[in-house]
Amino acid sequence: GGVLATEGAVIPYAVGVDIACRMRISVFPQSVIVLDQQPGKFKKALTENTIFGAGGRHTGNKLAEHQVLDDDDWNSAKYVRSLHELACEQLGTSGSGNHFAEWGLFTIEDDDDELGLAAGKYLALLTHSGSRGVGFKIASHYSKLAQQMHPNLEKSVRNLAWLPMVSELGQEYWIAMELAGKFAAANHEVIHKRVSKAAGIKPLVTVENHHNFAWKMSIPVPDGSEREVIVHRKGATPAGN
Repeated sequence: GGVLATEGAVIPYAVGVDIACRMRISVFPQSVIVLDQQPGKFKKALTENTIFGAGGRHTGNKLAEHQVLDDDDWNSAKYVRSLHELACEQLGTSGSGNHFAEWGLFTIEDDDDELGLAAGKYLALLTHSGSRGVGFKIASHYSKLAQQMHPNLEKSVRNLAWLPMVSELGQEYWIAMELAGKFAAANHEVIHKRVSKAAGIKPLVTVENHHNFAWKMSIPVPDGSEREVIVHRKGATPAGN
């Protein structure tokens, strides 16, 4: 992926169109051998508890409930508010492209105190998806507004049009981006809970990490002070704090 730092500005396109796309893994106490013993059960748990394909939505009793849908930030801007119904319908869906949900083998070579897991082989559920249509629409909307704000940019760099953080649009986008991040996390949480419940198992631990996001960071400068920059990670995940 790509990493780009700016000062006093956020670039919607440098964050990406699938805001806060992430991967999440749930590790279970069961042996991976259960996949061979009950393949139909575990396949059904996947196929019936998320939806693949562009624009895929849940309806009726498949609609998920999650506190993210009650977040006050849905009312932060008129455009963001217009996406709430879409969020309700796409929560718990996986989308298309390189997104997936799959069972597999998770191996720990040595005892992992941080995860609280002993060395061994475990059944695991791994997913890759993001903020679905909500993130795409937020990215597209604010990228267009950023380009309108900088009409004289050369065509080759027009997608890197920025929104000043001191501007109303910059603040609007930042709140919308963070909301899309919470929505993407909730999306994975719903998928993992539904699939795990359908398979009749409970995880020992879950871990996730996201990309297509921007973070405010303080960096040292030669005079010994610090300055704030905004680090955009498009397709790149931070290895640590």
